Amino acid sequence: MEQKKILIVDDQNGIRILLMELFGNEGYQMYQAANGKAALEVVEQDTPDLVLLDMKIPGMDGLEILKHIKSTHPQIKVIMMTAYGELDIIKQAKDLGAISHFTKPFDIDEMRNVVDQNLRGNQVDQQK
Repeated sequence: MEQKKILIVDDQNGIRILLMELFGNEGYQMYQAANGKAALEVVEQDTPDLVLLDMKIPGMDGLEILKHIKSTHPQIKVIMMTAYGELDIIKQAKDLGAISHFTKPFDIDEMRNVVDQNLRGNQVDQQK
């Protein structure tokens, strides 16, 4: 089975490290970017299956990055992450094609389940 690829886009290093480790341990191939330019380079070079995308990124905001990803690679699934309860932006993101969103601090298990459902197409067995 081909290894699924996830790109983490967040300007907070701690969040990138946490999610890289979490999903790396789940068997996904991981990529990370701290800004929009780097994120779009990864999208072009490696075409991830799913992008976890922070709304607030210096230089280029999450909606711009989302628009760009969807215009060039509509098959890539995008989940937005936001530190703010900005419902209008979340609605815009969904209109642009984001499949889901998480508000920080997010529930790691919930995020893992949503990612696994979208990439593996199944309800994950809860192995504790």
